[in-house]
Amino acid sequence: MQCPSCQHTDSRVLESRSADSGRSVRRRRECLHCDFRFTTYERVETVPITVVKRNGAREAFNRGKLLHGLLRACEKTGLEPARLEAVVDEIELQLQNRSGREVSSNEIGELVLQELSQMSEVAYVRFASVYRQFQGVSDFVATLDGLSRLPGAKRLAVVS
Repeated sequence: MQCPSCQHTDSRVLESRSADSGRSVRRRRECLHCDFRFTTYERVETVPITVVKRNGAREAFNRGKLLHGLLRACEKTGLEPARLEAVVDEIELQLQNRSGREVSSNEIGELVLQELSQMSEVAYVRFASVYRQFQGVSDFVATLDGLSRLPGAKRLAVVS
């Protein structure tokens, strides 16, 4: 690590501790040449993910947009924001672990629905109605019918 004061490349680590909720390591260092003390942060470098939208447009993955969509779908359902943050973390990790750097917005939507199906039926239907662009009651009925067929789902009485 290069000293910011004298540009010498030898330093020693005085102290290390976790920072940014465990996502980085903060290190206090001392230059072996001029005794200048400085702080460095070590983070895992992630490769940017590109999202391909329905209309063909491409944009950088934005975890804030994903979290906002989840928060909207889960309003007044009793799901805690910290749990939704964990869902976003899990989805982002799944996307980072893929070999390709491009992912369709449909794939992200399906990952969200997969998580919501285990957490809240109401949030699932809310998210699905926007994501799948429901046009009428028949779309809601079909989604509820599909949700009731998922393994471990509670039996829903769907009126046709």
